[in-house]
Amino acid sequence: MLNAEKNRILTEVGPDTPMGGLLRRYWMPIAGTSEFTEEQTIKAIRLLGEDLVLYRDFGGRYGLIDRNCSHRRADLSYGFVEEHGLRCNYHGWLFGENGACLSQPYEDVAHPDNRSRERVRIKAYPVQEKGGLLWAYMGPQPEPLLPDYEAFSRPNGFVQIVISELPCNWFQCQENSIDPVHFEWIHNNWNIRQQGKRGPYSAEHREVDFEEFEHGFTYKRVRGDASKEDDPLWNIGRVCLWPNALYTGSHFEWRVPVDDENTLSICWTYTRVPRESEPYRQDVIPTWHGPIRDRDGRWISSHIMNQDFVGWVGQGVIADRTLENLGASDRGIAMIRKRYFEDLETIAAGGDPKGIIRDPALNHCIDLPNVYAQKMKEGASLETMLNDPIARRHLEDYIWQAGQPPEVKAAYLSAMGVPASRGAE
Repeated sequence: MLNAEKNRILTEVGPDTPMGGLLRRYWMPIAGTSEFTEEQTIKAIRLLGEDLVLYRDFGGRYGLIDRNCSHRRADLSYGFVEEHGLRCNYHGWLFGENGACLSQPYEDVAHPDNRSRERVRIKAYPVQEKGGLLWAYMGPQPEPLLPDYEAFSRPNGFVQIVISELPCNWFQCQENSIDPVHFEWIHNNWNIRQQGKRGPYSAEHREVDFEEFEHGFTYKRVRGDASKEDDPLWNIGRVCLWPNALYTGSHFEWRVPVDDENTLSICWTYTRVPRESEPYRQDVIPTWHGPIRDRDGRWISSHIMNQDFVGWVGQGVIADRTLENLGASDRGIAMIRKRYFEDLETIAAGGDPKGIIRDPALNHCIDLPNVYAQKMKEGASLETMLNDPIARRHLEDYIWQAGQPPEVKAAYLSAMGVPASRGAE
């Protein structure tokens, strides 16, 4: 249980808040590169309580700047891109990706000697591309390196990105990243009950453990009659990736704060194609937006991450941790809370928080604990995958979130070498 003040510190993310200051020291994924096309060049976005505009100009540069023009506060999401920069549609002021004012049409023509645009800037944040994602850094300079995780350079796989906006605070989403026992209930057993069955329920958790490492924490578990010695979920475990993600080996889930009451869920998934489809090169990584409610306004509960969403939003917009009662399985949650407060003390003293990378020699193809590492390295034939119940399920459908667009599913099935008719079964 936390007191109200500590709960407030962990959940407030604005520019002048402790946790907002901590999270701004990390690169955050904010969009998919495939969201930007010749026709779609501008996206309004709210991050960490700030209203911004993300754009790609005709020169291929990405920019993330204040949503309101520095002239008279017009909405730049209605502006238009040029060869370099984003132009306000109201009076034509043009801004570059670094915040510089590149043009003030009237002043440049009528009063060129004033050089007034040199005195004007707009709030701007650096943007980088990696893994089909666009990343923003909103913290103090010098900026750290954008982590180069091994997953981003894997060959022979189909990658897709799913974005959903959730009406709850980021921290209750991130606590799920260090909570092994929820899988037994909100995924396994709730699935059984949603199918109209009363049992039998899935294997129970016999033991859980948690360990801290350089890039976050791992959680480990043993269920049913599984042997510790042979179970990668105990020997390797899953990763609570610092500061705001989950990594399972096949996918990442980032919980990016929109503001104190809303969160962007950004899921990046890799699926290795069968050996018969190798070598496989994916030209475009699709980005799609996953629905969270059904036609009746109820939370969708058919897919794994949608079930998680139900658990998170059900705690309220901002979970009241003064009312909770933690158990032994929640030791990992207590550990990460402690680490966040330690990081807040570190940055207050002028240091770098956990997981920051500044040495380029340490930022090449970073390996994270991965229970699927050997299988991903070896690959498998289509026949082998179809005969494995778990692999077959992943092969024929996207299990993580509901709402995969037909064109993405068709591209996925084509990459996997699976006939569309089988994927529809």
